Amino acid sequence: MSELPTKADAARESATDLLGPGEAVLTFDVGGTDTKSALIARDGRILGLRRTPTPRSDSDPAGVVIESVTALAATLRAHYPEEVPAAAGLSVPGLVDEAAGIARFASNLGWTDVPMHELAQRALALPVAFGHDVRAAGEAEARLGAARGFEDSIVIAIGTGIAGAIVLGGRPHSAHGYAAELGHTLADPNGERCPCGARGCLETIASAGAIARRYRAASGVKVAGAREVLAAAQSGDATARLIWSEAVTAIAEHLARLVATIAPQAIVIGGGLAEAGDALFVPLGRHLDDLLSFHRRPLLLKARFGDDAGLLGTALAARDLLAHGGVL
Repeated sequence: MSELPTKADAARESATDLLGPGEAVLTFDVGGTDTKSALIARDGRILGLRRTPTPRSDSDPAGVVIESVTALAATLRAHYPEEVPAAAGLSVPGLVDEAAGIARFASNLGWTDVPMHELAQRALALPVAFGHDVRAAGEAEARLGAARGFEDSIVIAIGTGIAGAIVLGGRPHSAHGYAAELGHTLADPNGERCPCGARGCLETIASAGAIARRYRAASGVKVAGAREVLAAAQSGDATARLIWSEAVTAIAEHLARLVATIAPQAIVIGGGLAEAGDALFVPLGRHLDDLLSFHRRPLLLKARFGDDAGLLGTALAARDLLAHGGVL
């Protein structure tokens, strides 16, 4: 296991101040590539924060994740015996029905209709707050981070895939897990087939994984990720520039549709692609301005907590669960 990058340390410390005192809780943010885990101490400190590869299994994709989370919980408890967790939070990607406790679908991880809440509570022997990874990140950004103070906001995470969270009137909008599947909206009707089964989804063009994959296919050059594609584009590689530009344009077009439909005051962008900074936000804002007319122009903001947002939001959910007597 390895520590998360130190670039998140300042945000983590400010989150500790904001989390404040409360019951100790375990928190797990399962992503398509990595799982982040930590123990939130009674004084709000974030202990033992780690990033580990999310395990895969064709025969039991959910079971192997629960086994991994159980092992991580045991390690955290052993390292911090003075902090006895009263609950746990678990967030996963894909289509998630929090109210039913069911992980409906995850194209990247391969599960369908899994009673994840029940499995986690049984394995951890604790009350568990179960939810969606990006909605958890949205909750953290709305309550503690970049979207704080805005009643209507959208949080988008662009990494292995693209997912989102919508907050309307200060309340998260879930629609039993079906809302804010932003990566699986149509971007190109003639595009490639998405792992979800549809054709031309936004994340087949604009996710960090898609940017790297499309560049490799177009150039024959092996790259580890979107960061290398951006570096190549900035160095004058015409193919890399085209792939990057197509991704930014597709995101801008999608944001314009959201602005016309929901009229958010702020759009917060997180995930690995947000680390591109001005190379993403400047052309994205310019494209968005070109697409809008009378619409309310939202602020485009970088997520305050970066990759830690989902973990923090999941911790908030675990504490909220205890505040409501174990029932949300």
